[in-house]
Amino acid sequence: MQPLISIINVVKTYKKGSKPVNALNNVSFDIHEGEIFGLLGVNGAGKTTLSSILATLHPVSSGDILFKGKSIYNDVYAYRKKLGFCPQYQNLDSLLTVRQNLEFAGRYYLIPETEIQKRVRELLQNFELERYQDFKIDALSGGNKQRVLIARAMLHRPALILLDEPTVGLDPDIRKKLWDMIKDLKKEGVTVVLTTHYLDEAEYLSDRICILHKGKVIKIETVETLIKTGEGKKLEDIFITFVEQQQD
Repeated sequence: MQPLISIINVVKTYKKGSKPVNALNNVSFDIHEGEIFGLLGVNGAGKTTLSSILATLHPVSSGDILFKGKSIYNDVYAYRKKLGFCPQYQNLDSLLTVRQNLEFAGRYYLIPETEIQKRVRELLQNFELERYQDFKIDALSGGNKQRVLIARAMLHRPALILLDEPTVGLDPDIRKKLWDMIKDLKKEGVTVVLTTHYLDEAEYLSDRICILHKGKVIKIETVETLIKTGEGKKLEDIFITFVEQQQD
């Protein structure tokens, strides 16, 4: 089966003063359709850089990204129509209500107005936001803002959604509710790329894990296999072991 996303020899180089620094160094792997794929790594490992490249916020320095076998750079706009992005930092329009934020997203994708209204009603119900639909964004709790962000990313029915630290700073009970919503995305056939610092979150949600360290892939495996080969240890312990091995 053809992968949904193929990351091929991706290098991303930034300049620190006059010195080039590789944020990603020859990264290659596939993401399969319908899976939740977790990106893990310590600060500076390259997680957010890779997520930003997949979101087309930054270009690769070299290498390529394929979507269903074709380079996303052949037609970036067509790829973006298949993509939903929930950024690490909340960027909803504070001058608009919850409903208006969702409606604006639909118009951005040139969805017919009748379909926008139908989809907004569905998402408000599915994400338990109906009572907040006429609230301005700044009147919402952190958890409800995250719900709106994910709902907005889902409005145009993307095949792939990128979640960059979707539950950072939230209370445990709110995090668990959002976990269930992310699981529901998979049930709808959506492929999810999850960037997170929370190892319990990655263990609960992910089908496969990619561990990045200093811009390189050091491990890609299913969560089930990682825990089995780690003699039943939690993913957090396994992750720490891998990172410590890179520092030896």
